[in-house]
Amino acid sequence: MSMREGSIAVVGDKDSVLAFKALGVDVYPVDNEEEAKERVHMLARTHSVIFVTEQVAKWAAMYLKRYSARPYPVVVPIPSASGSAGLGLAGIKANVEKAIGADILFDKEDK
Repeated sequence: MSMREGSIAVVGDKDSVLAFKALGVDVYPVDNEEEAKERVHMLARTHSVIFVTEQVAKWAAMYLKRYSARPYPVVVPIPSASGSAGLGLAGIKANVEKAIGADILFDKEDK
C-alpha cells in the first residue's frame, strides 16, 4: 500500500474519536495497548497525518518515536474526551527547543 496524500486518521478511545467522523476523517477506535500499537503501525503506511489520543501516544510511544524522524506520517497527540495530560503541549515544547535551542514558550527561570 502506498501513502495517500492528504489522508488523515484519528486513533483513540471511542468517545474521543467518533466526533471526527463528521469531518470526513478516518476514525479508528481502540480499546487497549495492543490494538493501539497495531493500528498506529498500520496507518503509518497509508496516512499522511495521524491524530492519536494521549493514551494511544503513551501506548505506541516506540512507534511514534520512530516516525518523528521521518517526514510522514505526522503524528499529533490530542486530548481525549476525558481531558488532557499535557502530552501534546510537551511535544510542542520539545520541538521548539530542538528547533531554536532554547525554551522560549515556558521559560520559568527563578530570578
